[in-house]
Amino acid sequence: MPKNPRETYRSAYAEQIARLTGLRDRRIELAFAGIPREDFLPPPPWTTISAGISVQTHDIAGIYDNVLVAIDKERGINNGEPALHAAWLDAVGPQPGETVVHVGAGTGYYTAILARLVEPGGHVEAFEYEADLAAKAERNLSGQFNVVVHAETAFGRPLPDADVIYVNAGVTAPDAEWLKALRPGGRLIFPWQPHKGWGPAVLVRRLSDGFSAKPLMTVGFISCSGAEQEGSKHRFRESDLAAVQSIWLTEDRSPDRTAIAVYDHVWFSAAAAEV
Repeated sequence: MPKNPRETYRSAYAEQIARLTGLRDRRIELAFAGIPREDFLPPPPWTTISAGISVQTHDIAGIYDNVLVAIDKERGINNGEPALHAAWLDAVGPQPGETVVHVGAGTGYYTAILARLVEPGGHVEAFEYEADLAAKAERNLSGQFNVVVHAETAFGRPLPDADVIYVNAGVTAPDAEWLKALRPGGRLIFPWQPHKGWGPAVLVRRLSDGFSAKPLMTVGFISCSGAEQEGSKHRFRESDLAAVQSIWLTEDRSPDRTAIAVYDHVWFSAAAAEV
């Protein structure tokens, strides 16, 4: 049966994202192809943003491209860059049956993709601090029976045990509770932004003794709402960030000479954690 035009746009968009990111997991491409992006956006005209240039469009084809789409221009909130999220999803590898905690769910688009990736048997706990966005996410995800939306912060509070924690808000340091919530083999990805809105995405994995940490691409995210943003007690240069190999809870291990950045409850090390 021939595809309708929207399905054709989504399919081409998903193929584009797969090419741009070199996806290893084709399930991610299929999830992007299967979930209507427009269902998580304001009504048209949409404002798309690419390379700092904004364009208004009523044409649905315009949102099926690797562009940001404005959610709230006054607050600088957008729908995120699809290729970046595809790369992150490929890095954390959500699997059927797993539990995901989504921090900074926005209006729920990437929550829906996460929910698709953990089917069957898995579920997503989505946290969104901004009440209006959380309400929209709850409406948008009302048909997703494996998603629970929490209109509250995911910072400074115990979280459900998780296989994946997916953070879409910039922080100067990850919350200790995120690390504690990871199950053995669990993965955390977050934007570490110690320098005013930019920094590396960091992939963390819980090992038998500690947490490995691997800086990925440089990203810029809106700061995490409802979170206390603390500075490092250890001076470091921006070039030091790439040397990070592990992250530790200070309650488990005190910072030592390998420390790169030190915060109240966590610290980053240039030494590898044991597998």
